[in-house]
Amino acid sequence: MASTQLVQFTLRDCFRDFPDPRREHLRLHSLWDVIGLTLCAVLCGCDCVTEIEEYGIAKFDFLSTFLDLENGVPSHDTIGRVFGILDPKTFRTCFAAWTQSLAGSMAGRVVAIDGKTLRGAHAKDERPLHLVTAFATEHRLVLSQQAVDGKSNEITAIPELLRLLDVKKAIVTIDAMGCQKEIAAQIKDKRADYVLALKDNQPTLYADVQELIMKGLETNFVGMRHQQYETHDQGHGRKEKRTYHLVRPSKAWLAKHPEWKGLSTVGMVCSERQVGDAEPTGDVRFFISSLSLKVEAFARAVRGHWAIENNLHWVLDVSYREDESRSRKDHTAENLAWIRRMTVPLLAQEETKASIRCKRKLAGWDDEYLLTVASKAVA
Repeated sequence: MASTQLVQFTLRDCFRDFPDPRREHLRLHSLWDVIGLTLCAVLCGCDCVTEIEEYGIAKFDFLSTFLDLENGVPSHDTIGRVFGILDPKTFRTCFAAWTQSLAGSMAGRVVAIDGKTLRGAHAKDERPLHLVTAFATEHRLVLSQQAVDGKSNEITAIPELLRLLDVKKAIVTIDAMGCQKEIAAQIKDKRADYVLALKDNQPTLYADVQELIMKGLETNFVGMRHQQYETHDQGHGRKEKRTYHLVRPSKAWLAKHPEWKGLSTVGMVCSERQVGDAEPTGDVRFFISSLSLKVEAFARAVRGHWAIENNLHWVLDVSYREDESRSRKDHTAENLAWIRRMTVPLLAQEETKASIRCKRKLAGWDDEYLLTVASKAVA
């Protein structure tokens, strides 16, 4: 019973002041009943509003211990309609405040920002919904997300996302799309550091960084402030070696790029990968950073950025089948995406040695396990 009370209080409190956009005389089910039911159903493996309704019917007695459900289980039409009319900005603010409170201080933590397209969430002749997400990699928590306007791209969504975040003393990582002077300045203005992937969308800077590091390699970095670090990983017949180079350019070199606020170091990562007896393959990537000359912190940030792909986007595609979701009316896709992103860390932080997919099934089979999963994140 203690676990039930914990779930009820914490999540009810999260939505205590959430404005209900429905006309009062048309509210057959409370807003909390719809949201609480959906959260539990998604934790238990439901991937669409029809499955959420069926879960509610099957688990009515259990759900009634912490949801009101005075008028029974909301129909799938009601669930879809409610999520369609909820203001996604208010929904985002509510969840973001909750998840950031779980994360606590972000000092020294890696916050990875990256986008993901929900390929099934669009009508004919419309672009699919694209969401840019800020992900606290160590906590596996979504801090916030921002939908990309249909006529825009990530470059305009990232500043709006950063505006909502408290990233003081964090290390913000973004791929080459977000390697923009204005974004770097915004990160520094929020008293955080950045590690930005660099490609030829910034041709002058890219050429200068490449020339600087390649010259260093030819001379063994003589006369340059340089640190190097290697990692070796293997498993499932695969071997990977990564070599990290971090260089502190001269004052004269940095003076050539004053538009990049806080620019302090530039880096290169050389990756070599071998699967079985096949020929090794390699990859070279370049970065700019406001970090000081501490190559292990740089390496942690670069590796941490891929956590948003491996621990969030891959999970949503494989374990939640998000790309197959056909929820598209009004704000339904964006708001249900928030529910999914909230449940990922709840399941990931539960200590049972099982995949996210298996944990979702366990939660559906065992009510006490479901309460344990929910309680872990709010304890």
